[in-house]
Amino acid sequence: MKNKLIGLLLVLPLVGAEPAGYKYWSAAELKAMSKPLSNKADAKTSSENLGNFGADHVLMVHREGSGLAELHDTEADVIVVTSGTGTLIVGGTMPGSKNTAPGEERAPAVEGGARQKIGPGDIIHIPANTPHQVMLEPGKQITYFTLKVKE
Repeated sequence: MKNKLIGLLLVLPLVGAEPAGYKYWSAAELKAMSKPLSNKADAKTSSENLGNFGADHVLMVHREGSGLAELHDTEADVIVVTSGTGTLIVGGTMPGSKNTAPGEERAPAVEGGARQKIGPGDIIHIPANTPHQVMLEPGKQITYFTLKVKE
């Protein structure tokens, strides 16, 4: 009996150990993040970095107004909408774009892109080098989880 107890105690630290780089966010946890982010909304947008994992990183984004058009040279965006609604414009061109950081461009608008209504539960993949912009109707807001993956 004593040997079994010692064996169990040696195994217990291994049970439930999370591997390096593992992270879990529950749906309730993600939904609950929209309120604190809405309190921080400055210039219509706020975000929080939820983790860096080498080739990818995760953000929670809250918008209370339309965003700028953006393009990432080397990162794809995987977006999960947690609350609110908006319109995603994807593809097309970004006239007047400016580099805002290495591999990042911003512009006032996307021209000629496809429009997609987005809302809670929607999952979107935007490849690198693809113009995109989240547009909101006046008085609306949206919160979404974004996984940025190096391509």
